[in-house]
Amino acid sequence: MAYNSLQPIPTASGADIRRASGGSFAAGLFWSLRPRQWTKNLLVFAALLFGQRLTDPDAALRSVITFVLFCGLSGAVYLVNDIADREADRRHAHKVKRPIASGRVSVRGALVTAVALATGSLLLAAALSGSLAIIAATYAAVVLLYTAVLKHVVILDVMTIAAGFVLRAIAGGVAISVPVSAWLLICTSLLALFLALSKRRHEILLMAERAAQHRPSLGEYSPYLLDQMISVVTASTLIAYSFYTISPEVEARFGTPWLGLTIPFPLYGIFRYLYLVHQKASGGSPAELLLADRPLLVCVALWVGAVVLLVYRPW
Repeated sequence: MAYNSLQPIPTASGADIRRASGGSFAAGLFWSLRPRQWTKNLLVFAALLFGQRLTDPDAALRSVITFVLFCGLSGAVYLVNDIADREADRRHAHKVKRPIASGRVSVRGALVTAVALATGSLLLAAALSGSLAIIAATYAAVVLLYTAVLKHVVILDVMTIAAGFVLRAIAGGVAISVPVSAWLLICTSLLALFLALSKRRHEILLMAERAAQHRPSLGEYSPYLLDQMISVVTASTLIAYSFYTISPEVEARFGTPWLGLTIPFPLYGIFRYLYLVHQKASGGSPAELLLADRPLLVCVALWVGAVVLLVYRPW
């Protein structure tokens, strides 16, 4: 009997699942950390870039360490999430292939690894500064709270995801002792909401009537509702970024009135993302979509290059 992507996958015994999934424990454990999602942690470099510390070797090193420890923290949380969701994942057309759901990685092994990663990452944060350790611990607590409770609460689920991005941005500033501007926090939270809402839209369209069975909160959304939310957030994101680039405060800080020239890059990037979400049924994994879609990746690279040229003016 054939099963389509919307039908539940019958579960098998642990041994059968392990044989079917194949691969080593180490490889399964590594992929359970979801390294493709680590691109989200690049947000910690925002303070380094906009704080004009990009050429400071000590600040750059501290930012790299912060990136590494957030990769460790996020990896630990993904392990905990997969442990908690393993039964539901076994009934999902695609998530059944995850190493923990398939039985390739044991629950005990994943849990030990998660504790070790979280402990090591928090100790590393404490070695840089006490404030960074507090931010890192808050991030871990928020994401764990999302995994346990808030991902089942409509609207609060996407707002919690946005909070995780904001905490990354704050951590990047704390690590190098650069104050994080309100503009950066506003733009970060709005962009994160845009990505989270797009992901929710992809999920409910992919699973259709089975979305609520997989996660009850998904049944509270509809494509129309999400499209309305995405429209509001899209406009707000572009307006916030535009006002940021042309504000007198930013012009005085960077010594240039031309940062507004970078507006076309986020404009194209968001439009390209919406095109992929609506026309190509993408958006399930923003991090993977960024790496897979060449025009989007080129747009981000050009935006970073333009900001560096305008803010640091090497000529």
